[in-house]
Amino acid sequence: MDDGPALPDSLVLEIFLRLPHDTVLSAGLACRQWLAVSRDEFLWRELFYSYYRIPRSVPRHPASLSWYREFKRLFDCIPCVEVQTLKEHHDQVLHLAFSHRGHRFSSCSKDCTVKLWDTERLDGTITMVHSSSMRQFNWGYTQFSQFNADDTLLLVSGVYLGSHHSSSGEIAVISLENYTLLSRVRNKPYDVFGCWLNETHLISGNLHWIGNMTSCSVLWLNKAFQDVESENVNVVKRLFKIQNINASTIRTVMVAHCRRHDSPDLLLDYEAQAQSQPLSHQPQLFDLGTTDSEEDEEDDEERRREMRLQGLSTAHLPQLTPSGLEHVIQGRNSEASEARELETKWARLMARAHTKAPDPNVLSSAPGDEEDKTYLLFTTGSLTYSPHQIGIKRIMPDQMTTSGPVLGEERSTDEFFDSLDHVIDIHGHIIGMGLSPDHRYLYVNSRAWPAGCVISDPMSPPPIAEEIDLHVIDLKSLREERRSLRAHRAFTPNDECFFIFLDVSRDFVASGAEDKHGYIWDRHYNICLARLQHDDVVNSVAFSPADQELLLSASDDSTIKVWRSPRMVRLAQTPARPPRPRSLLSWLGRNKKTTSVNGKP
Repeated sequence: MDDGPALPDSLVLEIFLRLPHDTVLSAGLACRQWLAVSRDEFLWRELFYSYYRIPRSVPRHPASLSWYREFKRLFDCIPCVEVQTLKEHHDQVLHLAFSHRGHRFSSCSKDCTVKLWDTERLDGTITMVHSSSMRQFNWGYTQFSQFNADDTLLLVSGVYLGSHHSSSGEIAVISLENYTLLSRVRNKPYDVFGCWLNETHLISGNLHWIGNMTSCSVLWLNKAFQDVESENVNVVKRLFKIQNINASTIRTVMVAHCRRHDSPDLLLDYEAQAQSQPLSHQPQLFDLGTTDSEEDEEDDEERRREMRLQGLSTAHLPQLTPSGLEHVIQGRNSEASEARELETKWARLMARAHTKAPDPNVLSSAPGDEEDKTYLLFTTGSLTYSPHQIGIKRIMPDQMTTSGPVLGEERSTDEFFDSLDHVIDIHGHIIGMGLSPDHRYLYVNSRAWPAGCVISDPMSPPPIAEEIDLHVIDLKSLREERRSLRAHRAFTPNDECFFIFLDVSRDFVASGAEDKHGYIWDRHYNICLARLQHDDVVNSVAFSPADQELLLSASDDSTIKVWRSPRMVRLAQTPARPPRPRSLLSWLGRNKKTTSVNGKP
């Protein structure tokens, strides 16, 4: 064909613009001229925007070298090919967490075990290397785990079954050198989960009820283990004591280190992108100030409080006709509502008199100050018990260790509550949070409330949407960036919502969902790229920090699925020293039958 009359390049380009991308690649093999036109940047720019349905106002990824390679990245480098299914758990798998090196990951399950897995086998398969059951410590199940910064310790959070079938939380610290249990820390409520502040200290929570609707959450800093020096220093220290109103509590704590903001992996503000540079022992049970009997009394009182709130104590109600009973219930509901409003007003007045005044400059950035900032992030609320706000509290340098007095001078003054440094209202039920690797962006799963809804009863939050919105919050500007991502769904009612864990890599964000799928989005283009199928609810996903083309998903179907990109699957199937690919057809799949332009095989 090279010897015949050639069509003008402009005409070939016009033809290619009307063809799908795989046909363009096939046509490029016909001759040198068509090959050159099939690599045209303008052509691939048009194919890119039309195939992925991206608005033309969205610029190309700042790290991309060409539209041709960017199309290939999104087509070939998404971990969407299932390569292995792990079935060692015997009940719902709730959470997955990678080590910082990416060589191990942990899994938590309703079967009350935490399992460790190896990802560095020569054949590319993943195998279990250790399993610990927490039933011997009276746990109901394990629900969350996290590696410390140097991958030497594993934090495991679970539900602890106390006396009278009351449930609280507990955190265990396991050594990854010999898999021994180093310490156990009380954690209440259990969905605080807990988190590492640094290599040796972790954060837990405790909850004290002040009234029927008012409580205070105490956040504690705990040393992960006791050594010889610990006999003379504190192993626990109170960080913050925060008042809660309208039956809300602090949950889901995590730590963001803002020193990473100066070299972000990816800026989501397109204007900022354009202006930026190119991206390139015997276990020790820590007692937090209450004995077991005191905790049992607190649990009993909490159950009685819940019964009063829900109107479950009916032992002394007289036998009434249905109409008379309805009248009494309405009267009791009215009285309960008035009592709740009165308690909320009292709690707000008490907070004004007994809460430290917030420092307006604590989150502002002075020159050179960005290096030292550490934020504690958590879910909270002010209108109802369902978590609908993100609370932010700065942890100061002198609070990074348990050394010093456990109880500071704040206990001797009237100002015994700490104020929040910043609050972001999501206007919906928060069911998941995850930080980007550079800690610049916080991704939040929520189910929205109806627009304009007014919450009159904090114990009856408004209905929530089945669609899950994935919000993106810039922790440098403390504002929401872009429109929220939406593709996944949840169906449980507002009073039964559970956490759906998400994860963020350099270029992608992934989340589970109740529609039996996991989802992957591109962070820059704001588009959904893949759906990962399971047989039941997908509770958690996790990218390998060493390779974002490896993704794990955990489900209520008791399995963990391993997903790799088409590129990685193809490389694993090729010889040890494969020849350099001559064309882009290899990433469209070697099993596709290639045909020439004239239709001959």
